[in-house]
Amino acid sequence: MTRLKVRADFLRASAGIRRVVPSLTLELARSPEKAANAAVRVGFTATKKLGGAVVRNRAKRRLREAAAAVLPLCGRAGNDYVLVARQGTLTRPFEQLKADLVSALNAAHAKQHTPAEGRS
Repeated sequence: MTRLKVRADFLRASAGIRRVVPSLTLELARSPEKAANAAVRVGFTATKKLGGAVVRNRAKRRLREAAAAVLPLCGRAGNDYVLVARQGTLTRPFEQLKADLVSALNAAHAKQHTPAEGRS
């Protein structure tokens, strides 16, 4: 896995597929052409609405650990994933946090491969 660090990558992912589960929000977008051959790319974010710097950093640490456990198994190369911390990120048991990530990934991948409705 490689990390997303450029703001443009985060903005592209936020315009893609979004799935919300109790402990996190998953944003998914195809990697740009230059990075399409690369491994899974992932970024993490937490808004100030979540709390102070200590709280936001703790939430991002939990998301990083969940992503390290789940994305090598369920992530798909050529995709960028952004994990956005929610209030449940801090309080949810870690196994449930990983289960939430798996369900969000499955739903996002299903949406990604569904043909657009109303198009020929």
